Amino acid sequence: MKERRKQREVLSWSKFFSCTIFVVISCVLFTGFTFSSFRLFRDNFHPVIVSPWRNSGTEVIKAEKEASPITQVIQIQETVIFPDQVLLFLKYPSSSPLLTIHDLDCTYFPPTSSEPHLKLPPSWINDGTKSIDQFVRCPTHPHGFNPTLSVKSDGENSLALGPAYSWESLVYEAVIDNLDNTTIVFVKGLNLRPERLGVPSRYECVYGWDFKKPKFILKSEAVLSVAQEIVRCKTPLSVLNSHDKSIKVSIRVKGRGILDSVARPDYLLESSHAIVRKKHEMCVCTMVRNQARFLREWIMYHGRIGVQRWFIYDNNSEDPIDEVIGSLYGAGYNVTRHFWPWIKTQEAGFAHCAIRARDSCGWVGFIDVDEFLHFRANLGLHNVLRNRTTGFSRIGELRVHCHSFGPSGLKRVPAQGVAVGYTCRMANPERHKSIVRPELLNSSLINVVHHFHIQDGYGYVNVDKGVIVINHYKYQVWEVFKEKFYRRVATFVADWQNQENVGSKDRTPGLGTRPVEPPDWSSRFCEVTDTGIRDFILRVLADPYTKRLPWQD
Repeated sequence: MKERRKQREVLSWSKFFSCTIFVVISCVLFTGFTFSSFRLFRDNFHPVIVSPWRNSGTEVIKAEKEASPITQVIQIQETVIFPDQVLLFLKYPSSSPLLTIHDLDCTYFPPTSSEPHLKLPPSWINDGTKSIDQFVRCPTHPHGFNPTLSVKSDGENSLALGPAYSWESLVYEAVIDNLDNTTIVFVKGLNLRPERLGVPSRYECVYGWDFKKPKFILKSEAVLSVAQEIVRCKTPLSVLNSHDKSIKVSIRVKGRGILDSVARPDYLLESSHAIVRKKHEMCVCTMVRNQARFLREWIMYHGRIGVQRWFIYDNNSEDPIDEVIGSLYGAGYNVTRHFWPWIKTQEAGFAHCAIRARDSCGWVGFIDVDEFLHFRANLGLHNVLRNRTTGFSRIGELRVHCHSFGPSGLKRVPAQGVAVGYTCRMANPERHKSIVRPELLNSSLINVVHHFHIQDGYGYVNVDKGVIVINHYKYQVWEVFKEKFYRRVATFVADWQNQENVGSKDRTPGLGTRPVEPPDWSSRFCEVTDTGIRDFILRVLADPYTKRLPWQD
């Protein structure tokens, strides 16, 4: 018996020793192979764009990321097809540098051919940082071929188009409001009337990675509100706790199905429960397209009168707006740029901005880059806002009258800037714009650019024209004004060239729908000479020796 036990112990130690030797040798070989393979991959690596991959759960996603070289390549996550452009969203691994416009081609394939029909340079690509995903704009093809992208360093290696969605019906943005744990979803194609609430029971929020696989879809509780382009739902606890930025959210319309979506909820918003005093008394939100040359004057002027924070929503600009904003930020102006590629969605963009600004801004003004706040009384912005906050605690919105200025006899862009150059306007004010307390906005976030809906129990006040007005430099020299004919940004305002609502106040009187300069353009819209804001700027902001203004440097 002892000999047999001794024999088993000898065999066990022998097996253990053999296994140990095998494991050690295997590790050495595997390590050598791994490092040599990594070196080979690293030295021969060129960024490659591939079709997007989809999975049905967080565990599967994590497993594939750890086990597959997919983490070493750039992905086309999705494509959105607009009437006048195609937008392709790229997703980068942490190890890959951002591509530039010179690295890529927009490649167009006929439906029945594997050979490229045409290659064009991208019309635009955002530079940015890894804090946002990069996107590329490609021109539309005259025959309707949708583009994919190819990296020039890979020769003729073009890639299949990823999931492509039409802009006509699409869930395009989403944010999670931590104040009430709701998801605010922005939707194109609901076709709800402006300033009207929809019927919540007709809609439902759904969360997941692939909405074509019902068993992996998580439905939210009943929808709380639906209005214009915005749906607000209760966010499931599992989504709130996961902070998984790969999860998408969409809307199911009863009788219509689940809408296509490129929206991944933004978790960055913070609750205002613990905020006693907001960081900024006055902020401004605006949406721009190719307005970089006017930003310096607009921001520097408003900074001088008391604005402390600027949210710039960039609606497909192709000018050097990033350089201008960068220089302003470096000069101490608290201005940030938010990419907003969605066409004709100004109301949605302003609602999005109102939620972002709520926790840090006491008041937020929603004005355009050609609109300047002007204090006619010597009260100043601080005193006006403080009076409306303390003395009128039930006021959630200030409505400020707008005066529309004309070309003022000019035929060239004024050298000293918009507010100094244009001094002749229409006699009567046209509409108004809003300055709001963002925490008092109605949860539906209904707005029609000029004003928001306020919570029940709060109201608005029309500010006396003798206290504050907005100078709207609406009709500038023709060189500037004609750029408006490309596209309007407001959802419910017709584009200049469309034959609809021709008699609307949003139209230019007597101009029609063609971008042709009238012979008397420079003398139009001039009924009253108004040099109030010009006199203020030259007195307060001009250099006493050179007479130059800060934005001329």
